[in-house]
Amino acid sequence: MEHKKLQLTPLPRLYLISSGEEPFNLGTKLLEQLKRLPPALPCMVQIREKHLEARALFSLALQAQKIMLPEGTLLLLNERTDIAFAVGLQGVHLQENSLAPNRLRSFFPKLLFGKSVHSLAAARIAEETGADYLLFGPIFDTPSKRRYGSPQGLEKLGELCQKTSLPVFAIGGITPWNAASCRAEGAYGVAALSIFRDSTGLSETIEQFYRALYP
Repeated sequence: MEHKKLQLTPLPRLYLISSGEEPFNLGTKLLEQLKRLPPALPCMVQIREKHLEARALFSLALQAQKIMLPEGTLLLLNERTDIAFAVGLQGVHLQENSLAPNRLRSFFPKLLFGKSVHSLAAARIAEETGADYLLFGPIFDTPSKRRYGSPQGLEKLGELCQKTSLPVFAIGGITPWNAASCRAEGAYGVAALSIFRDSTGLSETIEQFYRALYP
């Protein structure tokens, strides 16, 4: 039986990724960030605490799901489709070498599936196998990605965006001041991690991103 992809309303153009550093005793950084999201500015939020064992990750995701978020905000979990489904999140983000989305969608037809890609070839495979959106990068220089080599750059971002019908989120060294250049190359939106670590300035940072992404 063939399973069709979800018919999605437009995705938010801003994609927040959690620190990946929530302690094993479930610190509240992610939950604090979610509570500080501006009421009228929906975002996509990926919970990526890869180091947490299943029970702790389930508890964190459940607490996040219970927070009153801006209308249109989507909560996604890194890799763990089973936990995302059990908690009632909106989707799962998969790494480039993860299972194909269409294989998972057979069991979880209501979940959104995104995929990280680092090349045009990987983007084509992700699209052919049922991904709903792509994360592509790193676009700009960023300390956390230097061990993987030089940044992809805006030109490669533009080439990839021209070759896929999927929404592409640019990632890697993204700021409110270069987000517009990513959109100009065809990116649907942008994703970032480090810039959102300061919870006290989170609302202002998101507002700056929105001004760049929705001029």
